[in-house]
Amino acid sequence: MSEGLFGVHGAALEIRSQRLGLLGSNIANAATPGYKARDIDFDAALEARLGGASGDEAIGTATRYRVPVMPSLDGNTVEMATEQTAFAENAVAYTATLSFLQGRIETVTRAIRGE
Repeated sequence: MSEGLFGVHGAALEIRSQRLGLLGSNIANAATPGYKARDIDFDAALEARLGGASGDEAIGTATRYRVPVMPSLDGNTVEMATEQTAFAENAVAYTATLSFLQGRIETVTRAIRGE
């Protein structure tokens, strides 16, 4: 029922949540020697998820290592400006998706009550 009720937005929220965690991990490891920054290709993950892949499979196939513009001498590929920008953009999209779902739930709740 949730697939039909929420459409693509339920899967999108799940992927965006996972992406926030991964980007946060990149930021937290900015000073860790040898750490390789990763990101989730949202479009590829959503396509895989809608194609029938489980959440973990979709995330796994869409996770990519970042190619740094200026790699550090210690092998760390985290570039804070890139990570912070990606985190902020994803957070805005997460909030928008969450607001849409909240509106959909409120509509269904009013329909159930007969309002």
